[in-house]
Amino acid sequence: MRSPRTLSAVSAVLTGTMALYIALVAFGNITDFGTNQQFVRHVLAMDTTFKDDDLMWRAITSTALQDAAYIAIIVWETLAALVLLASTALWCKSLRGGGSGIRRARRAGTVGLLMLMLLFGAGFIAIGGEWFSMWQSKSWNGLDAATRVFLLSGIVLVLTHLPASAERREPGSEG
Repeated sequence: MRSPRTLSAVSAVLTGTMALYIALVAFGNITDFGTNQQFVRHVLAMDTTFKDDDLMWRAITSTALQDAAYIAIIVWETLAALVLLASTALWCKSLRGGGSGIRRARRAGTVGLLMLMLLFGAGFIAIGGEWFSMWQSKSWNGLDAATRVFLLSGIVLVLTHLPASAERREPGSEG
């Protein structure tokens, strides 16, 4: 039997873990801007792929556009971290209150986790991996890391939406 309190605690810890992760990623990208800037530039330029003429038209070689994409990624990561931190605080608060606090925490967590899934799934796996053929690069391939974050975010999302035994009872039932 899953109690609402136990699921709230699990959700708080897991959401907090994802918040910590993406906050550290954003912090690293801000304080060590050049490292992942080079990563984004190489992926978008497609300069370490197989150089297939049928694909190279997709390459973005403008450093201004590459840097704009990188800054957009950092802003998205920062916003996701803030949403997940807020959700973690709401989960912790729900441990004392329950009810509507759980719904607010779940909503905020859902938004933050979906932000991660969009960034790592649509952004890095689909667009970076397939559109810009990142999978072809031996040196600038972030698909394993992106897949890991995408899957972890999805697992946390599913776990935070598990119904507690008290939430599963039919309206009007006793117990």
